[in-house]
Amino acid sequence: MEENRLKVFDHIVKMGKEGQKALNDYWLEFSIYTSFEYWFMVMLFIVPLLVLFFKIDKRKLFFIGFYGYSIHMLFGYIDLYNKNSGLLNYPFPMIPMIPGISLDSSFVPVTFMLVYQWTLNHKKNYYVYTVLTSAVLAFVFKPLLIGLGLFKLYGGTNYFFLFACYLIVIILAKVITDVFLWTERKFSKADHSH
Repeated sequence: MEENRLKVFDHIVKMGKEGQKALNDYWLEFSIYTSFEYWFMVMLFIVPLLVLFFKIDKRKLFFIGFYGYSIHMLFGYIDLYNKNSGLLNYPFPMIPMIPGISLDSSFVPVTFMLVYQWTLNHKKNYYVYTVLTSAVLAFVFKPLLIGLGLFKLYGGTNYFFLFACYLIVIILAKVITDVFLWTERKFSKADHSH
């Protein structure tokens, strides 16, 4: 029984390896790195990071950076799950081993970081503006990417599903950030009372 289970697991690992090799071969065979679409994805990675460098509130650098990292990690996990489940994927990956890196690591986190920073600096409701941002990303930006051939949905996956994924990420990232901020305040007060 145990040996059979391990054989099945080894076969699954081998299929995953073969799938990754097929993606790498596709990337090379079709010279993805020479296409306009590829360089557009590269720009979606580089430009937001440059904008962030100049626009981030340096007084809140670690706080906003932590929030952005939370968005990056959560969105990366959800995207990975969705890709592995065959719900969506990126035909022009910047790096074939990490198909959604342009959006997961730069464009989406930076977008939400700047929105969050704006809500803090202008005393606006975080949830109202991040939900609006999520709607624009799910119902305008993603259809645009699909129209350009940069993003694909499979099976019954739709824009409402993508919107729900964004909502999960913005709620969890805010909760995680708030828990860390609360903990920091609690223990910094305890340090000052001694």
